Amino acid sequence: MKTRGKMTAYWTVTSLLAVSILLSGIGQLMKLGGNVELVKNIGYPLYIMNILGVWKILGVMAIVFPGFPRLKEWAHAGIFFLMTGAAFSHVFANDYGDYGFHFLLPLFYAALNMASWALRPESRILGSLLGNTETHAQKQNLVLHDSKQ
Repeated sequence: MKTRGKMTAYWTVTSLLAVSILLSGIGQLMKLGGNVELVKNIGYPLYIMNILGVWKILGVMAIVFPGFPRLKEWAHAGIFFLMTGAAFSHVFANDYGDYGFHFLLPLFYAALNMASWALRPESRILGSLLGNTETHAQKQNLVLHDSKQ
């Protein structure tokens, strides 16, 4: 994919993910909509909404703001685990919602998250910032040298 097209795809997917997760986090913190019922239906305590809401907002900030590539990697992993955990929590509680909405929506967000991660530009990839990782490791004396040398 061309660089410009890839960048457009990245920001489209990432923006959709960020807005969705941000609104979800705010909704949980403010206990809006059906958030309270969703949490009660799967048997979790209501305070989990505060924890998840804060994590979602912090994750969005980490993904969207420039810099901190290692934090971005962790944020993507966290969002993936959060969304797949939500989907399977609903499955295990037999709370699928209308047409499987409670199961499918978090999986859709997990897929958006994976697409955002896969499409991210090189400037947001941790390994590319280090350059050649072997050379970088040698500079920091982290690579064991052969005893024959």
